[in-house]
Amino acid sequence: MEPVMASIPDIGNAGMGISKDNSAEVEQFRCCVDEIFQKVDELEQKVNEVEQFYLNTNKKQQSSSRGSSFGKERDKERHVPSIKKQQQDASRREAAAAKRMQELMRQFGTILRQITQHKWAWPFMQPVDVKGLGLHDYYEVIEKPMDFSTIKNQMEAKDGTGYKNVREICADVRLVFNNAMKYNDEGSDVHLMAKTLLEKFEEKWNQLLPKVTEEEKRREEEEAEAQIDMQLVREAAHAKLVREICNELYEVDTHLEQLRETVVQKCRKMSTEEKRNLGTAIARLSTEDLGKALEIIAQNNPGFQAMAEEVEIDIDAQSESTLWRLKFFVKDALEGQGKSAASAGGNNNNNKRKKEICDAIAKTAKKKSKKPSS
Repeated sequence: MEPVMASIPDIGNAGMGISKDNSAEVEQFRCCVDEIFQKVDELEQKVNEVEQFYLNTNKKQQSSSRGSSFGKERDKERHVPSIKKQQQDASRREAAAAKRMQELMRQFGTILRQITQHKWAWPFMQPVDVKGLGLHDYYEVIEKPMDFSTIKNQMEAKDGTGYKNVREICADVRLVFNNAMKYNDEGSDVHLMAKTLLEKFEEKWNQLLPKVTEEEKRREEEEAEAQIDMQLVREAAHAKLVREICNELYEVDTHLEQLRETVVQKCRKMSTEEKRNLGTAIARLSTEDLGKALEIIAQNNPGFQAMAEEVEIDIDAQSESTLWRLKFFVKDALEGQGKSAASAGGNNNNNKRKKEICDAIAKTAKKKSKKPSS
């Protein structure tokens, strides 16, 4: 989306065309311009927001290779939910998922009880008594100690620090036995007990694993669907914002055009010297600004061919409205060009076009100078 641009007349210098007796009007015009500037700034911020949103959306779509064409078509046909409904659906999904996970944890708890009730489970029920057993190198070998009492406490925790899913519990159960096998020699009783119980645990865990995998897949699909719904809501909101911006831009443009017309209607007649200076200034415009200046002339001259190969501008034939609009535009354009417009080199076509305009203006001025004075 293009940045918000507005060609606003320099009302601060409008006095060069409006009588000094109309200072109150000038001040009123200046206030109107300030309001328009403020509105344009607000619209530019909105445009930047929309532009950034669609840039990020395009990047995500390009980087994501997931989903079939059928899935994409289905997404297009999806009804856009409201924010409130989306929040309600999310709450229901979370509650249902939490209930299903509780059931999986209950089933995992049954497996855990079977393992901890085994006759060889006693060495793993409490934290290792490192100091009492004189295991001075234990913490050098074992990075993260674990035991079944710690697992049980974390499963029963209600303060949000507990396990979020059964895979976390499974990992800690394995850690209990792997720590024992790592620290104790392979031929020791503790090593053998840990290895035997780990094999029994893995056998029971593999029976529960399909349910865990199914739940994870379901949760992933629900989250993906929720993301699609959220994206649709964002896109709908930004589409609405784009429509509002377009309407506001139209209003600003209409207001600006009315203001321009009011200003030029209030302007005095331009002197011969001012017309000559205006012609010289037009010749200094860049190719792009020359095109815009010719468009201003064409607006009140339907027969004027702004895009013709050769253009002849008769300054004296232009209406006062066109002359003052040109003066306002040329002044702003030349200020914007700054020193860059006088830089050496440049494009040959640009120089050719500028030379054509200069020659045309000079030719017209020469014709006018030969007319007998009245």
